[in-house]
Amino acid sequence: MAATAFHAAHALLPGGWARDVLIEASPQGDIHAVTPGIAPTGPARRLSGHVVPGMPNLHSHAFQRAMAGGAERRSPAGQDSFWTWRETMYRFVGRFSPEDAEAVAAQLHVELLEHGFTAVAEFHYLHHQPDGMPYADVAEMAKRQLAAARRSGIGMTLLPSLYRYGGIFGKPPHDGQRRFLNDLDRFMQIVEASRTATAGDLQMALGLAPHSLRAVTPDMLRAIRDFAGPIHIHAAEQPKEVEECLAATGARPVRWVLDNTPLDARWVLIHATHLDKAEVAGLARSGAVAGLCPTTEASLGDGIFRLPGFLAQGGRFGIGTDSHVGTAPAFELRQLETSQRLRGHARAVATAEQNPHPGRTLLDAALAGGAQASGRRIGAIAPGMRCDLVELDDTHPLLLGRQGDALLDAWVFSGQGNPVRRVACGGRMVVEAGRHVDAMAIRDAFGQAMRRLTA
Repeated sequence: MAATAFHAAHALLPGGWARDVLIEASPQGDIHAVTPGIAPTGPARRLSGHVVPGMPNLHSHAFQRAMAGGAERRSPAGQDSFWTWRETMYRFVGRFSPEDAEAVAAQLHVELLEHGFTAVAEFHYLHHQPDGMPYADVAEMAKRQLAAARRSGIGMTLLPSLYRYGGIFGKPPHDGQRRFLNDLDRFMQIVEASRTATAGDLQMALGLAPHSLRAVTPDMLRAIRDFAGPIHIHAAEQPKEVEECLAATGARPVRWVLDNTPLDARWVLIHATHLDKAEVAGLARSGAVAGLCPTTEASLGDGIFRLPGFLAQGGRFGIGTDSHVGTAPAFELRQLETSQRLRGHARAVATAEQNPHPGRTLLDAALAGGAQASGRRIGAIAPGMRCDLVELDDTHPLLLGRQGDALLDAWVFSGQGNPVRRVACGGRMVVEAGRHVDAMAIRDAFGQAMRRLTA
């Protein structure tokens, strides 16, 4: 493998925007030099637009890409919610083969890459056969996620999910959850097999995902709390979850986590939608990341995260696409900001005096929080980081006449088009002229899977 070099006409570096930036990467895909102010000469690949760091997607259930748009029909009772959506998901999930799971994940990755996500944290709980029995290789389905990522070129943090129960704490599981379920010993077999499968691959990392307080016990959390990598957990997504936790423990979910786990920078609380003011402050102080999935949270009627108070106290957040009703970082950031505007009857909520542009403010925060949540060296164009680059086409109608932070505002808040022109992951070019380099073959496999899944 040869070293790779890119020349960016404009690039967003840790210190701000710079012109004529030479970005040099090792054969393994790590950036080893970033030099502004150099005229474009030599063999460096020219990136004539505005280049930003690739965005980490901190929360994905890849199989749910196959459901996107297919769970919208009103139920006969007409009282639809997250909980009725979940019943639909349980019925659908029973159909997946390992081949289907890999094909759907690869198609999802293509869509994420084409919109500017260059890494995904896969919160993986679809472990077993439809009857709940393990495959011959207990980590078969986890390895399918890795295979899809290697096919597409996206970076991945694989998060095998520990899922044992159906309610707080230790209630029997739902029949539809049988493909997800493990005791602690079998879960650790999946983790160790995943560790072996990701070892030595700079595009991969491994974390853990105790699914939620509904799915694990305090003893299970204590058993995994010393894991050295990222630990992700769903928390306070729905009011019903808060009510159940209060009834079972006397505490709200995030309060219980704050009081009973070593919450620190390794942890990511997914959704964290229903927090009181004390929980907002405690989560911000902990150094953990709030994993926000604004398009999915809107789709499921979850609620709106308390962003202004969280940011005011130094809270960290990243964005994910969760159920994949949306697959674009710009749209997730837009939904995050505009939901705050609706609730607060204000504009430009996620800004500060030092940076009046919400697009840049949101982008910077999501890059940093997403990188922390991924446990990988990503989220910035700087030496030592992975060479994950997104070139925005500043001749695209959405961006014409814009520069710097004003261009980021236009990307996030203007229209429905996609101005992503090229994407590199680990120094490998995976999107050219707005299309993934293997899009057609991956789409064909996805089409075969979808015809079977929806037959």
